[in-house]
Amino acid sequence: MATDQIFENYRKSKRRDESLKTMEAIVPWAALCEVIDPFYPKAGNGRPPVGMERMLRIHFIQHWFNLADLSCEEALYDSVSLRRFVGIDLGRELVPDATTMLKCRKLLHDNKLGEALFAQVGAVLQSKGFKVSTGTIVDASIIGAPSSTKNAGKARDPDMHQTRKGQQ
Repeated sequence: MATDQIFENYRKSKRRDESLKTMEAIVPWAALCEVIDPFYPKAGNGRPPVGMERMLRIHFIQHWFNLADLSCEEALYDSVSLRRFVGIDLGRELVPDATTMLKCRKLLHDNKLGEALFAQVGAVLQSKGFKVSTGTIVDASIIGAPSSTKNAGKARDPDMHQTRKGQQ
């Protein structure tokens, strides 16, 4: 059992969990990896590459949830369901960093594989009666900033409000 899952006996399943389980079951991951294999870096000198299927799953997560590289890295640290789908156990390994995700996307783009892979997955999903629409994971942060008086009337905006810690 993965370390992440030891303490989650009472975790409620979300729609995202169910969607990712469906994708896990019907997307032909092995066939997609065969398409990428001739272009994917092999282990040798230097740092070993992250597993191809793992990076492919991350690439699809980025597309499905409309995540930039850094946002995807953060989402993988935050979301158990995303980590489970990708196959990452934080008790044993790190999430691939944003630069690694960028290099993978660049590899797919440079070899004209990205669109072909998405088309192949789209056809499989359509044949099973599914449709993918991209979603977003929203991250709202409150940051400290003084209200501005840099406007035509040199006055504070009456619609701007401040929050105090503990009273967001």
